[in-house]
Amino acid sequence: MANRRRGEVPLDLGGERYTLCLTLGALAELEDALQAGDLAGLAERFSGGRLAARDLIALLGAALRGGGHDLDDRAVARLPLAGRLEAVTGALGEALVAAFGEPEEGPPRP
Repeated sequence: MANRRRGEVPLDLGGERYTLCLTLGALAELEDALQAGDLAGLAERFSGGRLAARDLIALLGAALRGGGHDLDDRAVARLPLAGRLEAVTGALGEALVAAFGEPEEGPPRP
């Protein structure tokens, strides 16, 4: 069972229950995989609200591994979405908020 106080987020996918968690190790893995450079670069990349499929695989894979699941990115890429893309992105959004906090309101971007 996911412990929200520890930043864990539950995700049901393909008939399986998973726990997502962006640990420090998961964030370091993402910095490297997405060539973000640092945590601010990761936050900026994800704050735009647009993800490529490869970003989604890297983010979901890191969050699954941070949650204790032994899945490499190839296995993550094979997980069945079956209409659950919104649930996946919602759970990943919750994991990002748990790691980085709520986004600040500011002026709209041009």
